[in-house]
Amino acid sequence: MKPSIAVTALLTLGLAQAASAQEAAAAPPAAVAPAPGATHPKAPLGRWITESGNLEVNIAPCNPAGGNALCGKVVRVLANRSMSAPGADMAAADARPALGMTLLSGLRPAEGGSSEYQGEIYNRENAKTYRVNLTPAEPEQLLVHAYVGIPLFGKTQVWRRPAAEQGSGQ
Repeated sequence: MKPSIAVTALLTLGLAQAASAQEAAAAPPAAVAPAPGATHPKAPLGRWITESGNLEVNIAPCNPAGGNALCGKVVRVLANRSMSAPGADMAAADARPALGMTLLSGLRPAEGGSSEYQGEIYNRENAKTYRVNLTPAEPEQLLVHAYVGIPLFGKTQVWRRPAAEQGSGQ
C-alpha cells in the first residue's frame, strides 16, 4: 500500500522544518549590538532624603578606584523618627552612630536595560539587611523597594533629592 502524495508532502515538509530548527539551535547566537545612542540606565547618584526624613544618603561608587557597584552612605542626620511606629522616636537596634553608616551596598544595574538598580539595604531600626531595588523616578524621586525573598513581599519608599540638589539629576 502506497502513501498518498499529500501525506508524503506533509512528512517531507515536517522533516525539513525540524532540520532547519535544529540548525538554528546549533548556530552560535548572533552578537547583539547596542542601539545607536543607547546609554546605561540613569544611575541614582547623588544625595537623597529618606522617606521618613531622618537621613540624607549619598549614593556614589563603592570603590572610586574601580568597579561598577554603588553604595549609599549617611552624610547627614536630620531626625530620629521611627518608620515602624509613625509619630514615635526611633529606638535603633544598631547602637553605631548613623552618620557615616553604609545603608545601601552592592547596587548594580538590573539586567534587561531597565533603569532599576539592585543590591542590599540595611535597616538600622531592626539591624537587618534586605534586598532592594532602586528606580529613579521623576521629578527628583527615587523609588526604594526593600524586600525579603521576592519583590512581591516588600515595601516601597519614595526618597527625594534635598532642595539644594533639585534639578541636578545625574
